[in-house]
Amino acid sequence: MSTASSVQIPRDYVSPELRKPRHVVKKVLANQQQDGDGANVRRSIGRPELRNLDPFLMLDEFSVSRPAGFPDHPHRGRPIASYLRFAFYITEGAFINLLLAGFETVTYMLEGAFTHQDFSGHKGTIRTGDLQWMTAGRGIVHSEMPAGDGIQKGLQLWINLSSKNKMVEPKYQELQSKDINRVVHNGVDVRVIAGEAFGVRSPVYTRTPTMYLDFTMEPGAELRQLIPEDWNAFVYIIVGEGVFGEEDASLASSHHVLVLSNGDGLCVWNKSDAALRFVLIGGKPLNEPVVQYGPFVMNTQKEIQQAFEDYRLGKNGFENAKLWKSPA
Repeated sequence: MSTASSVQIPRDYVSPELRKPRHVVKKVLANQQQDGDGANVRRSIGRPELRNLDPFLMLDEFSVSRPAGFPDHPHRGRPIASYLRFAFYITEGAFINLLLAGFETVTYMLEGAFTHQDFSGHKGTIRTGDLQWMTAGRGIVHSEMPAGDGIQKGLQLWINLSSKNKMVEPKYQELQSKDINRVVHNGVDVRVIAGEAFGVRSPVYTRTPTMYLDFTMEPGAELRQLIPEDWNAFVYIIVGEGVFGEEDASLASSHHVLVLSNGDGLCVWNKSDAALRFVLIGGKPLNEPVVQYGPFVMNTQKEIQQAFEDYRLGKNGFENAKLWKSPA
């Protein structure tokens, strides 16, 4: 857990009584695989057993050491024919490109640091506990590479955007570890990345309504966390073992994703003798058609064809795509 400063629980906070606790309806182990340029990832959402979970397109736990990384790649969607994160490449000379747009990427560093830069001049480094919430929108080309020696670890979540937001201008929200609200209460330590926990909210704006909470529970700790009843939600366990849900409670350990039923919240117990760390992520379903091809995620086949054409002609957000190359 990072050294972010703690936030005091509001005086009027009352531990919730859940009317309809959620339970685990699907459990999938995220096996390790190769991705990008020599990176190791554990994909949970986005693999054959769990193609997507509206509005979420992908969740990767990545582990990267130099010289591996994710070189120049453009964005307007995600692969369908392959389950590798950057399976569709547009190669020009020695540079590998892949398109990102029409959705958001959330990169959360667990260990180490990554340097990122894009064709509009935005660049920076996110370190342990830092967050980058990138809206690719109408189109962006960027690179993500390790910033130092040793192993760099983190989570990257892809969130779909509604049809009305798919072509917005690209935008970044970046928070250093010290600026992410953190609450410690009765053996439960939570970092509020998006949404609310223990009456404390995150400042992150989510175009697709989303909650993203990083919990660490000490042995013997219990948790009751509210989740909007009409949202889809899941848990990804980073380390440890816990019991999730009240009805047919499920025991699960590291690197498992747990898809939750409908309900107004989640109950968790750490009955082990070691710390349990997991993220709880939920989002309001878009209930829109998703057409995926290569690196594109749109609503119709016609929009997919238009995305290819925009990239080829360097227009509608890709004017700089042919000219920009990230520094070596």
